[in-house]
Amino acid sequence: MKQFKYLLLGIVASILGFTSCNDDYMQKDPQTSITGNNFFKTPTDLQTYTNSLYDQLQYRREDLYSDNTIVASHETDLLIRGLLTPDNVSGWDKATWGKLRAINYFLVNANNATGDQALINNYIGIAKFFRASFYFDMIKRYGFAPWYSKPLAADDQEMLTKTEDPRTLVVDSIMQDLDYAVNNVTAGSSRTRVTQYAALALMARVSLFEGTFRKYHPEINLQNTANTYLEKAVWATNQLMNSGQFSITGIGAQGYALLCAGDLNSNKEAILFVDFDRALGKLNGNSAEVIDWGWNLSKSLADSYLKTDGTPATSDPNYATANYVDIFKNRDPRMGVTIMSPGYIKRGEVAAHIPDPTKGCFPQVKYYTNDPAFNNGGWTDQATDFPVFRYGETLLVNAEAKAELETLTQTDLDATINKLRDRVNMPHMQMDVPIDTVLQNQYPAVSGNLKNVILEIRRERRVELACEGFRYDDILRWAAGNLLNRPAEGAYFPGLGPVDLTGDGIPDIAILAAPSSGDDQLGVKSRYYLKDANGNLANFRLSEGTKGTIRFTKDDSQPRNFQSPKCYYFPIPWDQIRDNPNLKQPMGW
Repeated sequence: MKQFKYLLLGIVASILGFTSCNDDYMQKDPQTSITGNNFFKTPTDLQTYTNSLYDQLQYRREDLYSDNTIVASHETDLLIRGLLTPDNVSGWDKATWGKLRAINYFLVNANNATGDQALINNYIGIAKFFRASFYFDMIKRYGFAPWYSKPLAADDQEMLTKTEDPRTLVVDSIMQDLDYAVNNVTAGSSRTRVTQYAALALMARVSLFEGTFRKYHPEINLQNTANTYLEKAVWATNQLMNSGQFSITGIGAQGYALLCAGDLNSNKEAILFVDFDRALGKLNGNSAEVIDWGWNLSKSLADSYLKTDGTPATSDPNYATANYVDIFKNRDPRMGVTIMSPGYIKRGEVAAHIPDPTKGCFPQVKYYTNDPAFNNGGWTDQATDFPVFRYGETLLVNAEAKAELETLTQTDLDATINKLRDRVNMPHMQMDVPIDTVLQNQYPAVSGNLKNVILEIRRERRVELACEGFRYDDILRWAAGNLLNRPAEGAYFPGLGPVDLTGDGIPDIAILAAPSSGDDQLGVKSRYYLKDANGNLANFRLSEGTKGTIRFTKDDSQPRNFQSPKCYYFPIPWDQIRDNPNLKQPMGW
């Protein structure tokens, strides 16, 4: 592959210096560079090198590319509209494979170090954690990948022109790396360093993904091995739950919101997080972008939140025509701290923020904070910490894996899902929960004795982990691509004319058919038209013409067409196939 010919043959020279961990052996000030005379001699050298791998940690503060969001354009949007091709797709390039090379360079040299073997094994385990994470991303995107366990030289033509290894080999290799990490990385108490607990959390995430992907994707013919991974997910989450190190923290909506709005250093739910601190000049620069920057959240997500009595909002016959203000009433408290509720005032503003119908009218507020300690009111100076793994995910994985295995009991629900519900004072989930026909229509492939519970666990996962980057992967593994075929929808409007969006009874905006004289007499702050003065359509419309949910004209002009199994994978860029004809495209491509 061409990209390997250009990868640096030296090692990483600039190392990230993190000092917020608590373990004694990690308290030493890390070196900031490596020279040829001291590579891989001591555990401290290994620590210094592995510090450079932490910039590969992934965190998300949105659910772009899924049915949780309404967003103008992105790679997955092109995919589901049939506009993505090997000629315009990204990935599988030097930047991608360079991450792996940095890891493998370390792994082939780490055994040269002498000293405390437990410490040496710890750092080898950390590197294997990152390699497992790298290949997990490749499996999710392509379904396979060539497995490399050493860095490639520019003249290694045999390996450079290698074809992909099958999914089974790659996933088995991922699990071997994670087994090593779990058995060798120190438990410790750090939440900003890879520990045994972080390795268990990644093992659980990978195992649940692979187990359910194999179960719900018969086209890969691996259904008979699905339970092996589901059982591994149960095992890994049981280790975390039994460790006594983590718990669900906070009380009520604000307790839940604290996970995404400040400092996680003392939060017992954080298993691993990326620590930002204004005083140290470590800023994320993007948590303020979640409000009306490039996306809004979807009505589909809003519909998922239960009412405060524990029943589906969609079962209420009046819900379908409820306006923006009314749909927030008597709902799961997590809804109002995820989707902007009426009357919300942003930092730096003096009046309630008015949602924008051209984006759907459901701004995201999860990961946004008004606390000046973390938000200076600008776009590029944010100090909000981001979780990589949190205990809430652990509980959801445990419950889902057991439900898929049909071993779940009420005791299990009380130890997992109901811990999350207790935080926000929502009624407990019961084993005999009625089947919600809305969920059944969303996930028609679910069957078995615990179908009702599996469906509700999927709801719980969606609302608890909303905007944390899980939803698209969940759609993939559940073979629920049909959800991406549905037109994006925003808030419901009962008709044209002025409307109150802030809950004070005073109209804020007006949606009108087209500009006409007297519009400026409506007394609203903004006017939005379905057509401009020349008769051109706006980017949005109402589903029933003069009333209904917000929809987008793009879905009319470029219809969605999620093709299975093709759209469950991304293609490899054509130039990579050209340079290595031994590569094959994923299934359907």
